[in-house]
Amino acid sequence: MDVALSSAPRPGGPNEDFAIGSAECVVVLDGAGMPKGLPTGCIHGVAWFVQRLGNSLHREATESRRDLTRCLATAIERTADLHRGTCDADSPFSPSAMVAVLRVKDEQAEWLVLGDGSLVLDEGQKPLVVTDQRLKAVASEKRAALRAAKPGSQEERATHTSLVEEERALRNRPGGFWVAAAEPEAAAEALTGTMPLAHLRRAALLTDGSARFVDTFAFGDWSDCLDVLEQHGPASLIGRVRDAEQSDPDRERWPRSKGHDDATVIFARF
Repeated sequence: MDVALSSAPRPGGPNEDFAIGSAECVVVLDGAGMPKGLPTGCIHGVAWFVQRLGNSLHREATESRRDLTRCLATAIERTADLHRGTCDADSPFSPSAMVAVLRVKDEQAEWLVLGDGSLVLDEGQKPLVVTDQRLKAVASEKRAALRAAKPGSQEERATHTSLVEEERALRNRPGGFWVAAAEPEAAAEALTGTMPLAHLRRAALLTDGSARFVDTFAFGDWSDCLDVLEQHGPASLIGRVRDAEQSDPDRERWPRSKGHDDATVIFARF
């Protein structure tokens, strides 16, 4: 793989995304942020968590012959063990993350997605897009209320807190949604697949903050997204997303629950 990546925090905040890439394997994580005032049980924070989980997963996937599900389970367990002595790693409010991985092995492209990131695989016709939407299926009424709340208002802050509380009660539970947190068994719930490497032309891994190019702002379809990444690079795509966000501070043209989000993209050519 020929790999290019870019990652940008939301304006005024830490970057709770993470990306790492090599010729054999690329990994993107999107950490789940928390409203102020909700105790997480963790003294380290989301950025600390995604950096350690992402590095551990990349190392395991690159050095191990095991399938990606087992690599992720191992990385989750190792990361949880790093802070069990100081933190309540098993709290539903502890740090967690979406995970997307693409690995080249034995003339095959292997992939894994856990959570609401997007993996786009271009086989030369309509791209295959893999994303796990189980989170969006829970707490739908609260999510709609958050989108309708006035930006920056007390109502918005209270609704966001209530939404997170409802979501976290369903985290890594049957009938809820699955992410990388402290439970290795969550890895078995990931979406996975393989395809012959000879069939793959281009691929992209995006957090939902950068997938706004397609999902929120509708600047093009996924083929257009891949073309922008190939012709102009990941930083350019994120820049277009930021320009749109800044042009619509009241979220009237493009309704969305957050004005800005961390945005990360890895683009790969084969």
